[in-house]
Amino acid sequence: MAETSAISEDFLRQLTAVGEVDILVGVPTFNNRDTIERVLSAVQVGLTKYFHRERCVLINPDGGSTDGTPDIFKNASVEDFGMLLTSNPLRTFHRVSAPYHGIPGKETALRTLFTAADLLRAKACAIFSPDSLSITPEWVDSLIRPVYREEYDFVAPVYQRQKFDGLLARGLISPVVASLYGRRVHEPVGSELGLSGRLACHFLESNVWEEDLTTFGLEIWMTTTAIVNQFRLGESFLGPKIHAAKQFGQDVAGTVRQVVGALFRCLDLHQDFWKRREGASEALPLFGFEYKVALEPLRIGKKGVLDTFRSQVEQLVPILESILTPQTLLHLRNVAQLADRDFHYPDELWVKTIYEFAAAHHRSVINRDHLLQALPPLYRGWVGSFILENQKTDAARMDQRIEALGQEFDRWKSYLTDRWEAGTGGER
Repeated sequence: MAETSAISEDFLRQLTAVGEVDILVGVPTFNNRDTIERVLSAVQVGLTKYFHRERCVLINPDGGSTDGTPDIFKNASVEDFGMLLTSNPLRTFHRVSAPYHGIPGKETALRTLFTAADLLRAKACAIFSPDSLSITPEWVDSLIRPVYREEYDFVAPVYQRQKFDGLLARGLISPVVASLYGRRVHEPVGSELGLSGRLACHFLESNVWEEDLTTFGLEIWMTTTAIVNQFRLGESFLGPKIHAAKQFGQDVAGTVRQVVGALFRCLDLHQDFWKRREGASEALPLFGFEYKVALEPLRIGKKGVLDTFRSQVEQLVPILESILTPQTLLHLRNVAQLADRDFHYPDELWVKTIYEFAAAHHRSVINRDHLLQALPPLYRGWVGSFILENQKTDAARMDQRIEALGQEFDRWKSYLTDRWEAGTGGER
């Protein structure tokens, strides 16, 4: 049974009034007034259309919004909702507002939702980002149906992304998870998710909630924990992933440090699993009909990315000497000397870079925060190289390119294992 001391008395009273449910949907928010109404509309229509016979609850954990987001949630309505209800009368449908105090973030929001799932004995849960511009009612069915009807425990999203969107996941997080954990998850840090009530309870009972890991890397921890504990995983194709426009470089350093730092921490937690795992990685069962629509490519200023890489590599040499082998560092410095027309960050070098960083992080060869701060400039170099090489590449060839990179991570897995307990960066 969930620990109830972490939730407010008002929230507990609301949950008591709801009683048991079949399906719980959570939409965590913090100052999302510009997008939340669209998300709530899609979720409510999706539940009405696809799960009108089930007992459903929609919960909004809010981190202290000051822009009126909670009021929009409480008053949310759907155009022609009455007509929908006439043709699909809901068995029961509840909306629960759950404001919480402290630092706004997914850690507290998802812990609140997992507690509610436990108390309400929910069979299936889904979590949706409050700022998605492309959500449709079908997303609700795509994430919940495999859990509720097919008894899957963890359903990750598969998005159609803009050409160079999501490179951190596609070029680093996903291939590392596939190589080490043995499951090919397209979006191991996806912002939408379906999961079973029993997996929500398993997450709730884990002892990592007081760590920084759950503050910045909850999605990768949930993905890898589900794999390690042999829960039943699948994926659902949702369609285009469109979010508010932003330039590459806006806090890319912070994102890389947080997400990759969380991945490295998971490698520590699960080292007994991945070090003994053998064999090729496996694809997850995919639900939904996969289709493509025309998307405007994400614009990234290549010159600025490469110039930042070149200048910072030399500045970081004293730190990189503690993290990387002399051979890898020499190769990296040689790449930094290449002109734009010849610039190429080889897959083998990228894989060795990441694996040597992971091993150095595990051994704490230097302060871990300082170590992670040295990685974003190198990530920029890889991104710049990837864009230069794939400017005219179509979607199918891009998929093949990413698959080849994943095979390189597979090929060098033993390299990470050997370095895991080795000496400092300068030793073999």
